Amino acid sequence: MLDIDRLRSDLIDYFGTAMTNGWRMAEIDISDIQNASPEELIRIARKNGFNINDYIEEFER
Repeated sequence: MLDIDRLRSDLIDYFGTAMTNGWRMAEIDISDIQNASPEELIRIARKNGFNINDYIEEFER
């Protein structure tokens, strides 16, 4: 299972940093991330070089 909440938070942080460094288009990306479905988040993350495997939760059985 993927930790979607942590992925969403990390993407917002990533684009928020870009926005504070002068990349104005990041504002649009943050809005997209806040409203994205899990599938869209994964696409955005992969497009921006995130390793999706870092967000897999391991549960004790």
